[in-house]
Amino acid sequence: MQFLWKYIDDLVGKGLEWFDITQLLFYASARLVPLALPISVMLSSIMTFGNLGEKYELIAMKSAGVSFRKGMSALLFFILIISMSSFLFSNYYMPYANLKAGTLLYDIRKQKPALNIKPGMFYNGLEGFIIKIDKKNDNGVDLEGIMIYDHNNKSGNNKVIVAERGSMYLSDNEQYFIISLEDGHSYYETDASTRRNENKKRPHQRVTFKKDVLRFDLSGFGMKRSSEDLYRNHYAMMNNSQLLNSIDSLHSKIANKATKTKEQLDKRLGKDSTLSKNTYTELKDLSIIQARKQYAAAINSARSNKALIENANRDEDYREILVAKHLVEWHRKWSLAFACIVMFLIGAPLGAIIRKGGFGMPVVVSIFFFILYHVLYMTGEKMVKKGELLALEGMWMANIIFLPIGIWLSYKASKDSNLLDWSYTYYRIKKTFTKQSTS
Repeated sequence: MQFLWKYIDDLVGKGLEWFDITQLLFYASARLVPLALPISVMLSSIMTFGNLGEKYELIAMKSAGVSFRKGMSALLFFILIISMSSFLFSNYYMPYANLKAGTLLYDIRKQKPALNIKPGMFYNGLEGFIIKIDKKNDNGVDLEGIMIYDHNNKSGNNKVIVAERGSMYLSDNEQYFIISLEDGHSYYETDASTRRNENKKRPHQRVTFKKDVLRFDLSGFGMKRSSEDLYRNHYAMMNNSQLLNSIDSLHSKIANKATKTKEQLDKRLGKDSTLSKNTYTELKDLSIIQARKQYAAAINSARSNKALIENANRDEDYREILVAKHLVEWHRKWSLAFACIVMFLIGAPLGAIIRKGGFGMPVVVSIFFFILYHVLYMTGEKMVKKGELLALEGMWMANIIFLPIGIWLSYKASKDSNLLDWSYTYYRIKKTFTKQSTS
């Protein structure tokens, strides 16, 4: 739904085939799979262990000598497989899906809206023409009260075609849109330059016709597939090895740009600079005109050097942002895969503690934790792209915060402790401070 709302303006009114829309949604949904796996792992683990706790099967397991940690270890192996599958999906299939979705979306954006001329409204979908009709018959072909403005020469409304009636249809090969006009006239106003050179006596021309035919090229209305090679260098369409190669290439370009800029500055300052330590004493012996020329040349040289440095800085900032985006994609694949393990470490002990199965409490708890995780994750990603955090810090911030929570919940569940029972923790803290005070 987020994808549809974001690109709804590009999809509506284009006359797209259902296969193209389905294909676009299928490829676009691939990016949601690594995000959906962590919350699905948390929800399923809470439901599973909640059902076991609600039916006292966890107590039966423990009485048989199977501890909570041992019960988690078997499922943890399965979660490791899911986590690795998430990484493999993100690393190999998701770049391919992003490439397909990006190329298809670009082609859809280039496609013009479907031809739909409505009575009483000006239609400007045909390049260079504006069409208005008073009435369209039920058959969708016959028209009445037709007015066509021709703007192909880009000099205003100097050519207008008016007809009492007509019809519109497509050519046999559907490459042209044809309007057949009957009983009308065309009004043409010659350009000022044309009047001077060709026809000074007749600046306005009106031609009456019984029948006229206009053909409009529809090549822009059909969707043409672009080459996928144009988008393969985008960071969202690379696997991790390609991302590392691209990052190395960007760092090399930054270093080369800095070296070239330094060489240009050294050359300019060494050869073209007109200022030196003895400039003031030298200028005292020059005429006023020569002094002004010296100052003007120095100012121009300083401005040129400043522009060169600013351009180099802008280029470096742009490439640094690209490097950050590449690193975000590289860490995203690993961090979302590791999130499956973190969510399992939170969901399994939570289910054992709250002892509620079904879709009630587990869904509420899962959504709460995942929204909190997602907010932290997106905040870290944006801070990395702005350069406020390193990629390692921002992309792993949510996992670093949630991992201790999962370990603590696993410890509480293994000790059969109530989630809100802090008596043991309070006792240990009090005992530690008591020992320190007595010593």
